[in-house]
Amino acid sequence: MASQHERRVVFRRYLDAVGLHGLAGAEAAGLHATEWYALSLLDLEGALTSGELSARTGLTTGATTRLIDRLERAGYVRRAADPADRRKVVVEPVADALAGVAEIVGPARRHIAEVIAQYSPEEQDVLFDYFARAAPAYRAASEEIRRTLKRGRAK
Repeated sequence: MASQHERRVVFRRYLDAVGLHGLAGAEAAGLHATEWYALSLLDLEGALTSGELSARTGLTTGATTRLIDRLERAGYVRRAADPADRRKVVVEPVADALAGVAEIVGPARRHIAEVIAQYSPEEQDVLFDYFARAAPAYRAASEEIRRTLKRGRAK
């Protein structure tokens, strides 16, 4: 069985590989990492208001507006009136543009599918349980980091 140190090293290498893949995907799409993440959010969640996008990315409202402007110019998103409140604007992903993103992440999806296929159905259930639990834990940790940064900047 691997030692705690060996496990930490393996896990850090895994996280680094995932992070580097995100950076490579963003670069291939001609986007910055935050734009890539925002586009992923919009693809998963559907239309979001700029305020929701700001809260989810951790960007200021001004930075979020500039991010949306860049994504819109690149053809990845469009602004539309919020059907529930015409005073609000929602940001919608452009389906045709997302097909290009799917092509970019295709190799990773294929390679990871091959890795996951090596596990039994029961082991896959454990892996996906981990993914489901780890994602919110990482989002919570990201929020803690942002709060710490804000407190440090406020001093």
